[in-house]
Amino acid sequence: MTAPTETRKFEAEVAQVLHLVTHSLYSHKEIFLRELISNASDACDKLRFESIANPALSAGDSELHIDVSWDETARTITVRDNGIGMTRDEVVANIGTIASSGTRRFLEAMSGEQKADARLIGQFGVGFYSAFVVADKVTVITRRADAPESEGVKWESDGKGEYSLEQVDQPQRGTSVILHLKADEDEFLKGWQLKSLIRKYSDHVAFPIRMPVEKDGKPTDEFESTNAASALWTKPKSEISDEDYQGFYKSLGHDFNDALAWTHNRVEGSQSFTTLLYIPSQPPFDLMMGGRDERKGLKLYIKRVFIMDAAEELLPNYLRFVRGVVDADDLPLNVSREILQHNRQLDRIKAACVKRVLDLIEKLAKDEPEKFATFLKAFGNTLKEGISEDATNRERIAKLLRFASTKGEGARQNVSLDDYIGRMAVGQEAIWYVTADNYVAAAGSPQLEAFRAKGIEVLLMFDRIDEWMVGYLGEYEGKKLRNVAKGELPLDEAEKKQQQEVAKEAEPLLKKLKDLLGERVGEVKVSARLTDSPSCLALSDHEMAPHLARLLREAGQELPESKPVLEINPGHPLLKRVEAEADEGKAKDLANLLLEQAEIAAGAQLADPAAFVQRMNRVLLGT
Repeated sequence: MTAPTETRKFEAEVAQVLHLVTHSLYSHKEIFLRELISNASDACDKLRFESIANPALSAGDSELHIDVSWDETARTITVRDNGIGMTRDEVVANIGTIASSGTRRFLEAMSGEQKADARLIGQFGVGFYSAFVVADKVTVITRRADAPESEGVKWESDGKGEYSLEQVDQPQRGTSVILHLKADEDEFLKGWQLKSLIRKYSDHVAFPIRMPVEKDGKPTDEFESTNAASALWTKPKSEISDEDYQGFYKSLGHDFNDALAWTHNRVEGSQSFTTLLYIPSQPPFDLMMGGRDERKGLKLYIKRVFIMDAAEELLPNYLRFVRGVVDADDLPLNVSREILQHNRQLDRIKAACVKRVLDLIEKLAKDEPEKFATFLKAFGNTLKEGISEDATNRERIAKLLRFASTKGEGARQNVSLDDYIGRMAVGQEAIWYVTADNYVAAAGSPQLEAFRAKGIEVLLMFDRIDEWMVGYLGEYEGKKLRNVAKGELPLDEAEKKQQQEVAKEAEPLLKKLKDLLGERVGEVKVSARLTDSPSCLALSDHEMAPHLARLLREAGQELPESKPVLEINPGHPLLKRVEAEADEGKAKDLANLLLEQAEIAAGAQLADPAAFVQRMNRVLLGT
């Protein structure tokens, strides 16, 4: 029974996408052709893969191709493929609704400062809608390869909120997308312009992209291929120009920017495979937010047959920014994602991919410092995740990290752990660091005072991931990493003796402060860290930094409560004032302010900000 023609409303998010795409991409109109050709290529890939198990799907028309034609009189452009095609339900699922969990992020990004950033098109599976940038009506006619001719589907919409669905006879499998161009889009009705765009954006699509042969300026019924139509990665490197590599990257990654760097390798032997891996110059929008199930940075081919997007199986999560292809000769063509997860051959390919990427980053660090700086800005924090994820390569990853330091000026310093070790004084056993919310807080931390006085360099770590990351790093080149705020500081015998004398002399003050602060602190002790500031917090070796604990609590995580250890500088005038203050109320205000300013400096969250303000006002007014 033939299904009736029906009119449906777009899902709400599709309507939003359509509005944003058509109103935001006016400066990048031509990407509609890239996106439609990319979709057509995917459809051909899917048919080729499904035909492995079911050869009947491609029977009678096994030469897969994509045709791009135009009609000046009808003012249409048609992109047609003889790929897998779609059923009625698939049309509704793929065009009428958007199931991708990334759509919300796409909408938020396109609505904000990046609304004209065409990099986002394609990354979220919404590239089809770019057709409405140049067309005031789009018609899709499709039939799935395993469906009868009578079950073709015609989809049509003006992009303004509704679309129609109709069952039609369709002799050919595959999909035709027909764009009815807007009145001011005549430039796309020229064969030379379409051919130029194909060569610019889609030259390395692995299927022939055919266009009508022109005669007397008019298209004929004869078609000829306009693109290279070959798997770029199968060619010798000597035959591939930088422009070829960059063109393939842009087609592969839906990116308008050039790749920062790439590595192309062929492994021969008991296991043969080819890798072509790219580092983008800018991070994908959802790099830090996307779940593992959304990672599509690498494509897996087996003997040049596209199998799947398999980023997670081919690279660890901390290298999820890498784009590219892996083409294996020895994996079975009927491989599934479940089989990949337990495949020893793939483990070797994955290890090779990791090695190639780290080799490439190391080469940037050694030979191209400007590109390396661009890489760190884009992906430095993502790379830090590898310290916990990849124990095998932990030392290699650590060597690539860069930090600010007390030996330089400004937040954007470029100090490596090797640089630090090379400057260590004779007898220094640890790599010292401090963590904080931001550079200013790290550089101004009171815990640094004794280290500055002794001329000991301290690394300033102020990215959110740093506190977590150094917990896994532990040591580098035999040197332990130590937080200046944690544990006891190493003192020589003379310093220990002096510390003991100061602590003994300050015993009455320490007791007074502990009594005044009561349950707010676990302990009050004399600090070896302070030279100028009156107080600071000290942490045990395994205690979480206050700024990180605050962030986790704000994110809704429950953490065990711990009482801070307050360290004081008995020689500071504020401590002398507490010591001399006979009025218990005023002394209590001063004691609490000493604790609270130490908490603020450490990035902790004050339990009662209003009480802090009242105390501060009383002390300032002398009441």
